[in-house]
Amino acid sequence: VQLVESGGGSVQAGDSLTLSCVVSGFPFDYGIVGWFRQAPGKEPEGVSCIVNTDGRTEYADSVKGRFTISIDSAKNTVYLHVNNLVAGDPAVSYCGDEPDPHGRWLACLSPGYLYRGQGIQVTISS
Repeated sequence: VQLVESGGGSVQAGDSLTLSCVVSGFPFDYGIVGWFRQAPGKEPEGVSCIVNTDGRTEYADSVKGRFTISIDSAKNTVYLHVNNLVAGDPAVSYCGDEPDPHGRWLACLSPGYLYRGQGIQVTISS
């Protein structure tokens, strides 16, 4: 199983970007994918998750209204659209995948997914 993130980089405050998470190695249509971020010296924070089978989503209060998670099953890809980047957003962002959503949904914003990607850096340029 492999998760590969892309789309990170350095942007200006107020800008938008889209992060991608491509999942390979097992049937994509089943499971749940979560996006997390970890700033230096801080614990990982779950920002959003989506259930592949029915599209249910969840967002952390800190990102509601600015982040949108979506899925393209034909491409085995989950996207995180980030709008209006603010000072608290820069971090290493990574995605996690759990093949069975039933046990993970109630804690979908908690770290510790069975599989996760290496992560990508998102920074705000001055």
